[in-house]
Amino acid sequence: MRNIKLTIAYDGTNYLGWQKQKVGPTIQGVLEDTLRRLLGHRIKLRAAGRTDAGVHALGQVANFLTTSKMPLEDLHRALNALLPKDISVFKVEEVPIKFNAQYDAKYKTYYYQIYNHPIRNPLVRLYSWWVPQKLDLEAMREVLPLFIGQKDFASFRKTGTETKSTIRTVLSAELKRVPGVAGMLRFEISGRGFLRYMVRNIVGALVQVGLGKLSAQELASIMEAKDRSLAPPPAPPQGLFLKEVVYQTKRRASRERKTSNQGQTT
Repeated sequence: MRNIKLTIAYDGTNYLGWQKQKVGPTIQGVLEDTLRRLLGHRIKLRAAGRTDAGVHALGQVANFLTTSKMPLEDLHRALNALLPKDISVFKVEEVPIKFNAQYDAKYKTYYYQIYNHPIRNPLVRLYSWWVPQKLDLEAMREVLPLFIGQKDFASFRKTGTETKSTIRTVLSAELKRVPGVAGMLRFEISGRGFLRYMVRNIVGALVQVGLGKLSAQELASIMEAKDRSLAPPPAPPQGLFLKEVVYQTKRRASRERKTSNQGQTT
């Protein structure tokens, strides 16, 4: 038995998200069907995270188990030859049998693009949220520390979703201009885990701050209330990208264990 790890990029415009469904095309469904044709048996992909309909990825990670002995180079070449043009596999690796793309992830980074320009740009309409009104970027940046750290993000979850805990740890959050594209803004956020719609809900609130419709104090109160009904609507899906999933390397893990052992006393 082999455990194969894939690093995948996709344009989510024409899909109902990552997760396989009974009706409609999904990223997982297309990949599993293609792998089944190549390897001759049913494939079950385990992904680092489930992106929603219309959301894109530059560095999604998934793994699967197989009894096939096909060389990795041949599998990689055949996969990209058979996949549709809006899905690509950047890397194919054999990993330890216990590796799990979801549970072994150290942290994930998403970014969200806002096209802040009075005239819409048809070339970026599928990859950004067009906001024609002028945004106060400094006001938006000033509230970013509110989201950093271990916080309860109940006010920024998707309505109706069930989860054991709404507490998540955000490692960093920043808002910057994208060089070369006038009016394009990029909000980037890294964390150990995210609630469904969490990034889109945060962006929706940030834009309200930038428009002067929501103050920093009001945003803090929304966070403290742990009530989704008090927060602004989410940003649309097409501006969201799963940028990368980071895993702890074996060398670093070994070094950290050694440091931990040296710090113990008997």
